[in-house]
Order: sequence, then C-alpha cells, then structure tokens
Amino acid sequence: MNPQAKLIFAISLLLGTTIVISSNHWVTIWAGLEINTLAILPLIAKSHHPRAIEAATKYFLTQATASALLLFSATTNAWYTGQWDITQLTHPAACLILTSALAMKLGLAPFHFWFPEVLQGSSLTTALILSTAMKFPPMTLLLITSPSLNPTLLTSMAILSAALGGWMGLNQTQIRKILAFSSISHLGWMVIIVSYNPKLTLLNFYLYALMTTTVFLTLNVIKTSKLSTLMTTWTKTPALSAMLMLTLLSLAGLPPFTGFLPK
Repeated sequence: MNPQAKLIFAISLLLGTTIVISSNHWVTIWAGLEINTLAILPLIAKSHHPRAIEAATKYFLTQATASALLLFSATTNAWYTGQWDITQLTHPAACLILTSALAMKLGLAPFHFWFPEVLQGSSLTTALILSTAMKFPPMTLLLITSPSLNPTLLTSMAILSAALGGWMGLNQTQIRKILAFSSISHLGWMVIIVSYNPKLTLLNFYLYALMTTTVFLTLNVIKTSKLSTLMTTWTKTPALSAMLMLTLLSLAGLPPFTGFLPK
C-alpha cells in the first residue's frame, strides 16, 4: 500500500477516535465512528486476498448496522426528550437499543461472531489495531453512558462473553482467533465492572491493550500465525519466545504478573 494512503488512513483513525471521545452530541459521535470504520476498511482489505475482502465486508456490514442502531437510539431519545446530549439518555427503549449497538461495536456476545472471522482475515498489524484502538471509542461511550444503560442486559451479555470467550478459544489452532476469543472474554469482564466501577474498567482496558499490543508485535517480529509454528520459534528467538510466554501468562491474569492487577 502507498505510504501516503497509509498516512491518510492513520490520520483518519486518530481523527475519528478524537471526535468520538471529545463530543457530547450524538450526531458528531456517529460521524466519528463512521470515519473510524471507513479508515480501517482499506487496511483490512489491503492484501487483496479473498479472505481479507471477506473480512472487510463482514466488518463493514456489522459496524454499519451498529452505527445505524446507535443513531436510531439517539433519534428515539431526542424524539421523546428533545435532548441530543450524550448524558441525557433517559428513554428506556433508546437505552436498550444503545446497549445492543455498543455490544455489536465491541464484539460482545451474542454479537461476537464477526470478530474472530475479521481478525483471522486481517494481517497481524491490522488485527492489533482492531483489538485495541478500534475498541477505544465504543468503550468510551460505554463508560460515559453506563449510568443510563440497562444493568441486567449488560451483565447477562458480559457473563455470556466471558464464558464463550474462554470455551471457544480452547479448540483453536490459529493464534489470531485465540486472541480474538481472548478479547471477547476480557471485554466480558470489563463490561461486568462498568456498572459498579468505571475507573476500574478503564484500568482493565489499558492493561489489556498494553498486553495485547506486546503479543501482536512479538508475533509480527517472529512471523507466526499458527500454534504449530509457534512451537519451533524457541530455537530461533529464545528471548522473544520467553517474553511472549510471560506476556501470555499476564494476559491470562496469573498472580505475579500485571494482568492480575484488575482482578
């Protein structure tokens, strides 16, 4: 891909995220999310492989549906209350639709089916952006609107995500799919906490992003995408392999590591 094009897409991603996290009007938030979606699509499809095109199409359809639901929720709320402000979400139907839209954006169960497929069709660098940076705007929205959202629905989806993320990752051989299910599981834990302690959710998200970035960048350096090839990397790069193992243990949340901190 042309470096200038890459730069434009990177700036658009930053712009979209900045618009979302700094706005308090629903229409500008929707516009920011759309800029983000349109900026990441060429990065997913850049390899021109049928799998990558399929991943980009799945991502586009899911995100477009979620954005439409978000706008519908905001319009419903504005219709009944006359407010477009993000903190004035009071209508029950609007809250319910917004919860579903944010779950679809994040990849929470039962709206999680697109995420492993999209990650599997992307390159490791794009998969890293999808797992961390692209989760930040909807996570910010979730934190801001959490007092208005339905706690029962949120908790149900979160428990389902934590369970499914753990179970469905067990029989995978592709590392990107395993990391996708890990992301779904971690998001489940974050969403469980959000009703009670939003700051802890943010800490959890930052630590998750840091550890996932480390894993993806290490895999990118050792050029590994399957478990079978990961077994043989110990002989080539022992230091990186050891660091990867420790980071994965941290991602699993074992006591001496940083990943245990949110628990």
